[in-house]
Amino acid sequence: MAVALGLAPAADGAAGPARPRAAEPDPPALVTEASLRRARAWAARRAGRVAFAVRVPGRLSGLRSDEAFPSASVVKAMLLVAALREARSRPLRRAERADLAPMVRRSDNDAARRVAARVGDGGLLAVGRAAGMRGLDVSGPLFDTRVTAADQARLFWRLERLVPRRHRGFALALLATVVARQSWGVPRALRPRGYAVAFKGGWRRGLVGQVALVARDGRRAALAVLTSGAPSTAYAVATIEGVARRVMSSG
Repeated sequence: MAVALGLAPAADGAAGPARPRAAEPDPPALVTEASLRRARAWAARRAGRVAFAVRVPGRLSGLRSDEAFPSASVVKAMLLVAALREARSRPLRRAERADLAPMVRRSDNDAARRVAARVGDGGLLAVGRAAGMRGLDVSGPLFDTRVTAADQARLFWRLERLVPRRHRGFALALLATVVARQSWGVPRALRPRGYAVAFKGGWRRGLVGQVALVARDGRRAALAVLTSGAPSTAYAVATIEGVARRVMSSG
């Protein structure tokens, strides 16, 4: 199933002489200086350590965006990209689909370990290089992969280019249909306001993060929020939702 993120240009109309028409105003920017200030102020007041990065055309901004965090299940988005890049010249095998779908949609750890065994650290590092990551560290256990908010925003900003065309719809469909009980944070904050959201979250005791590609009115942005040391998981989730609401100027 393909998932539209509102990124494709509109198709041309019926053939015929071009007719002049009044110029339409550009849709509002998704992120502005004012919205960034609101998001930074919100994040800075929250308990624990909070980092975020937002990528829009020509710019990456945020707060503590180059600080490293353990990935938890956020690394599963990288595993997805690595697996699909390895299958660039062929259809996915049944066993690959059977692991990738639950790994992303239900955050299945056993499926993630099987995918990691196939792609290896080399697959993750290759994704990091292709995405322009600067702080990726895969020297520890899988779910302790060290990531930064800036690097995760870079990954999702380039997601559609990083995934081979033949598998792009599959990847976006998985990331846009994460099960409801895990659709907190960015999708909860922005979908009711008309944003399309493809995302992956990760969590364990004392650590909650999420990264997303969002689109609205023909414009898009990539947002990553990483937290540690929050008083509770619910508190960390509220932090991620608060950043998403504030950083998107039309949200």
